[in-house]
Amino acid sequence: MEYRSRSRTGITGAELAAAIAAHPGDSEAALAAYEAALFPRSAKAASDAHRILDLCIGDSAPFGLVDFMTGVS
Repeated sequence: MEYRSRSRTGITGAELAAAIAAHPGDSEAALAAYEAALFPRSAKAASDAHRILDLCIGDSAPFGLVDFMTGVS
């Protein structure tokens, strides 16, 4: 699992602005174009978040989380 500390807020904001500029007067098309790039990128973060949530409250909790934090496989 990879943790990325830098925020993509500025980048995604610029991408949304570019999509809006590329589709003047058609906000649905602009959002569709923006989301087509955004959703595949966010799938990994969603998967990682699900894994951490499972470690925190899943069947192996809290031992799975302790193992994760201490590097035990």
